[in-house]
Amino acid sequence: MNEDAKYIPTRYDSVFWIETDKIAPNPYQPRREFSEEGLKSLAESIRQYGLLQPLTVTRNEVEKPDGGLETQYELIAGERRLRASKLIGLKQVPVVIREGETSKTKLELAIIENLQREDLNAIDRAKALKQLIDEFGISHTEAAAKVGKSREYVSNSLRLLTLPESMQQAIVDKEISEGHARALLALNDRPEERETLYKEIVLKKLPVRAAERIARSIAQERVRKHHKKTREMVELEKSLTEKLGTRVIIEAGAEGGRLLIDFFSNEDLNHLVDAFLREQEQQIADAVARADFSMPIYPNTTQLNQDPVAPAAPEEPDEGDLYSVSNFSI
Repeated sequence: MNEDAKYIPTRYDSVFWIETDKIAPNPYQPRREFSEEGLKSLAESIRQYGLLQPLTVTRNEVEKPDGGLETQYELIAGERRLRASKLIGLKQVPVVIREGETSKTKLELAIIENLQREDLNAIDRAKALKQLIDEFGISHTEAAAKVGKSREYVSNSLRLLTLPESMQQAIVDKEISEGHARALLALNDRPEERETLYKEIVLKKLPVRAAERIARSIAQERVRKHHKKTREMVELEKSLTEKLGTRVIIEAGAEGGRLLIDFFSNEDLNHLVDAFLREQEQQIADAVARADFSMPIYPNTTQLNQDPVAPAAPEEPDEGDLYSVSNFSI
């Protein structure tokens, strides 16, 4: 059989060169953040080696106001490449044209292309997955199959969207990592303590393990029935936390309990030790200031002078004088 007879043409056979200013962005683009440094790096690569992978677009014929038809192109995949090409002033870029794509297909292609990028931040990824699930009415398992991930990966990503907007933005801005976010999610039913932990992570640059340990400690308090705190303990916790500048947790048991003081570096530990020493020195100084060192006066007793002087002891007689005649009398 002739080899040419076996060939089956595909929609990707032809690559066209299209003016960059004629390509409209994808309205279904789920990605919102594009790293400026990343775009500059990609632009420099394109300057040196050219655009190695063509963009994917759709073509529409639109009627002009004054009559006639105008060809318009809409981006499906490759927005970073298009932006980087514009940065270095490219007038044309290579594209593959896909015909007859519906809005949902364009959305699906754009979402999946973005989800397959390693540099997509966790929040944009979660929003893209949610958009994919909502638009197509599919389950977490089906969404996972489309992007080549596990169901747990999809579910855990979507949980990030339950965090407050400020925390989501902190993930986008790389102030906290996805690992920190998982620790915060464990405290979703305790928003005040979640907010406190979030501030500690940002201000103290806590590592993920430290944040997870704190979140786990707080969450476990719910299941410790015998570890119920009195109001006085709660107030003492707050007071110590403010005074020491770190989290303090009192765990009250049936008999006794534990006092947990967090520190995250040698510097933190030294600060705590200094704080305790200063407090101890202050207590000693206060005790000395309150002390009364005067001699008590008791009634019906002979009082001594403040600085009594003992009477002089009698002189010992000389041994020679002991037997002297002058010492005898009749």
